[in-house]
Amino acid sequence: MNLKFLRGMSHQSCLLLLLLLLLAGTAMAQEFWLEPARFSIAPGAALHIRVFTGENFQGKRWAGKAKRVTQLLHRTPTGLENQTAAATAADSLHTTLTFVQPGTHLVALTTDYAFLQLSAADFTTYLQETGLGHVIALRKQRGEADKPGREAYQRCATTLVQVGAPLPQDTARAWSRPLGLTLEIVPEQNPALLKSGMSITLRVLAAGRPLAGQLVQVWQRGDLQNRPPLKLRSNQNGRVLFRLQAPAQYLVSTVQMVPAQAQLQTEWQSTWSTFTFAFPGKISR
Repeated sequence: MNLKFLRGMSHQSCLLLLLLLLLAGTAMAQEFWLEPARFSIAPGAALHIRVFTGENFQGKRWAGKAKRVTQLLHRTPTGLENQTAAATAADSLHTTLTFVQPGTHLVALTTDYAFLQLSAADFTTYLQETGLGHVIALRKQRGEADKPGREAYQRCATTLVQVGAPLPQDTARAWSRPLGLTLEIVPEQNPALLKSGMSITLRVLAAGRPLAGQLVQVWQRGDLQNRPPLKLRSNQNGRVLFRLQAPAQYLVSTVQMVPAQAQLQTEWQSTWSTFTFAFPGKISR
């Protein structure tokens, strides 16, 4: 940081700058997810898709501006609607959508890159918490383990919304079709049709291709919400599987990090992907 710049700042301004840098570092440890005002609505209803950041499936509204959003996509049972232009027309993000068709809908939101620098110790801790041991090893191999970590990161968040009653005869399965995001978590079963005690399989895809060895963390709200997150690793086909024990809302998260592209002018680039859904928990018979 430029020392002449700091000398020209007031004491209060310096404190504010340091606080902002601290908050920037803290933000990287936070999840970013979509949370509909309701996960189940009637056909024809408008629904606000809220954007949150936080930890342990508890957070606050995202303060990012509309210009940070690169895509807002709405996968309906019969097609794909690109809502990006309408959502980002004003300075404030507009994420209220109308859900006309009965069935299971998928909504996705992606952001552009934000930049961050952390101390060597903080960066290592962050990499450990997000299951990025290969980056720790590569930094050691490059002789960078004691150097600050510089990173560009983006977000890819998806959520399911059930419109009307679940449709067992839904052969289109639009909600299970990948969108081709940089990193996405895709369900192979519709949670609205599963019974308590059944398992759900999710795929981790990078630009549509299965990603093996990814740490996937699962949080839930409900009777078991105080438990620590479930931690899984994706198999060679990018799949993870876990059991849905009781009615709850779920947040699933994974992070991918690779050496940064030259145009980003930093050392690492990462993508944080989340998937949220509600499990109504039908009674097994």
